[in-house]
Amino acid sequence: MKNIRPFVLFFLSASLLILGGECATLPKVSDVIDNAATQDPPQIQILSAKGLLSPEKSKALMERLKRSVAPTDMLERYVAVIESVSGSPLTSGNNVTLLIDGPATYTAMFKAMENARDHINLETFIIDDDETGRRFSDLLLKKQAEGVQVNLIYDSRGSINTPVSFFQRLRDAGIQVLAFNPVNPLKTRGSWSVAHPDHRKILIVDGKIAFTGGINISSVYSSSPSGGRRRSGGKEEKKSPIPWRDTDVRIEGPAVAEFQKLFLETWELQKGPKLSGRNYFPGLKATGNALVRAVASTPGESNRLTFVLYVTAITFSERSLHVTNAYFVPDDQTVNALRDAAGRGVDVKIVLPGSTDVSLTLSAGRYYYSELLKSGVKLYERRDALLHAKTAVIDNVWSTVGSTNMDFWSFSSNDEVNAVILSKEFASEMEKMFAADIAASHEIRLEEWERRPLLPRIQEWFAHQFQRWL
Repeated sequence: MKNIRPFVLFFLSASLLILGGECATLPKVSDVIDNAATQDPPQIQILSAKGLLSPEKSKALMERLKRSVAPTDMLERYVAVIESVSGSPLTSGNNVTLLIDGPATYTAMFKAMENARDHINLETFIIDDDETGRRFSDLLLKKQAEGVQVNLIYDSRGSINTPVSFFQRLRDAGIQVLAFNPVNPLKTRGSWSVAHPDHRKILIVDGKIAFTGGINISSVYSSSPSGGRRRSGGKEEKKSPIPWRDTDVRIEGPAVAEFQKLFLETWELQKGPKLSGRNYFPGLKATGNALVRAVASTPGESNRLTFVLYVTAITFSERSLHVTNAYFVPDDQTVNALRDAAGRGVDVKIVLPGSTDVSLTLSAGRYYYSELLKSGVKLYERRDALLHAKTAVIDNVWSTVGSTNMDFWSFSSNDEVNAVILSKEFASEMEKMFAADIAASHEIRLEEWERRPLLPRIQEWFAHQFQRWL
């Protein structure tokens, strides 16, 4: 974005650490895996629209899913670990739609919100006071006037450039607005900390439809990396000079209630105003065949579940591991898991940005390229778009789409959320998307990479010194 936000966020974070901010550590995932292995094998519990399935039915459902793809033990091993640490159930009967870019996501979101009859709950890191932000605010105001209760959580750091008047207009119309961890300590509702941002992106409509992924509310997403122009209000507009490439999912089914719980939990923890009584948990019917789990992470020794999610899934991958990530500054555990996967013959491919809005992060990530390439990991940098997606697909059956970047701040300090989808059909859509990104990317080859000039090497080394702040 052409603003100061990336620099403000970096220096806020760095200053907090320099001045004695909390020095977070990441859990040792191998211990989590070993602990799960020493316990009695957990009975997989799957929540359906009619309640918990019996252990026999849950096991049969997982067996059918396993038989739908090439032989892999990844599912059983992964589920055993995540069952031991996650408070969110695996749910059946969901319909999940892959939304590959901003225009597709916004179109689906606006359609859902237009049809809202009871409530709209929106949680976002960034909501900009630009054309897209005003389109959202205008529709939210319209629905509030129609009697639909709108509740909004925005992160005070992520939306630091959005004027107070933007949110006051919403409040004046009856929309409940909550700033997550206000930057201004005089406005805090408890202990003050801007070292703990809310990086989640969740939209829930009537408790029946949920959206989640990496897309914020900003005009940078309004053009598609595939090219062409978009239409708004019947007028043709020029596409963004550098289109942003991101991913969301639309979910219908029992899993929606899990995302609703996360939103309401955040509202309560942040001491938001009392919410009006609405039907936040309507009866939900099975709408598809996908198994979905909402995996949420908050700061705390035992709460870094998205970190455990990623390292565990990488560790258990057997055939293919295809990752797309916007801000890639991996810790040692992640690097070792990726190297080990490539070493045992897994097809490890990672698509990363070729350009970014935070150059220090790009350089810090490139510091690891040589080590990963030497181990057999294949790296690609996306051309002609600013890559902002955070996705992975493993063994043609396990997928995740969410807000979690593979960097220290995402793993340790942010509130994050990822949808994990177990479905052969959805994984196939993810692989098609990944192949399209590969086709639009430049492969980084070891011989070429080791011939790069001295200046980039110095920039990478320098950026690496700040990796815990990125």
